[in-house]
Amino acid sequence: MKFSELDKKMRMFEMADDTCVLPEIYIVARIDGRGFTHLTKEVHQFEAPYDARFRDLMIETVKSLMQCGFKVIFGYTQSDEISLLFDLSDNGFKRKLRKLNSILAGETSAKFSLLLGDKGVFDCRICQLPNSQLVIDYFRWRNEDANRNALNSYCYWNLRKEGKSPQEASNRLIRLTVAEKNELLYRKGINFNDVPAWQKRGTGVYWETYQKQTLNPITQIPVSTTRNRLKVDLNLPMKEDYNLFIKQFL
Repeated sequence: MKFSELDKKMRMFEMADDTCVLPEIYIVARIDGRGFTHLTKEVHQFEAPYDARFRDLMIETVKSLMQCGFKVIFGYTQSDEISLLFDLSDNGFKRKLRKLNSILAGETSAKFSLLLGDKGVFDCRICQLPNSQLVIDYFRWRNEDANRNALNSYCYWNLRKEGKSPQEASNRLIRLTVAEKNELLYRKGINFNDVPAWQKRGTGVYWETYQKQTLNPITQIPVSTTRNRLKVDLNLPMKEDYNLFIKQFL
């Protein structure tokens, strides 16, 4: 069998599951760390419940993903997860799902591992959202999930500091309402309203334009040029204000 015939024959098996995101469908990539509780609490012992060093590793990873060849217009991270909103016109790799999932998981794992100096593995799944409201709902969902996780994390680690075992702390939280969890923290001298916004709402990364002063290479006259750069937002809004914030990217 000629190579060209063999190549055509075998590529049919390789591309059997080739499905693409349809045009005019919003792409949001959800990227999650694998086994990060062990990695961050036991191997590297980052501070619990939150550590700015780990936050910064995740932010730098998001910034790398937004410059790795795709048209990503908004990046979001909380804990060990990342969400990326693609420009509606992005046609990278012909919007093939297997390409998007594998490349983004690989890029994320590689960048984070280099930053950490240890192996950090991520998986990726693509959300196909047919309208802008669902995009808003998606990021609102992750924003509110961050708030829920922050409250639970603060309660859990304060119970652990009391001497409770992991199982005892988890069981105690199951029986508590949101108000009771806030009261638990208040008795420990923690007002949850005063917890840093990035811990409760996550962190946003997006493009902004700015004016840069430079010299005209020919005339040597100072001129102003418009450039783009990535902005890190540690103080994302909440609830309806967050809906409006996300809407500006659509």
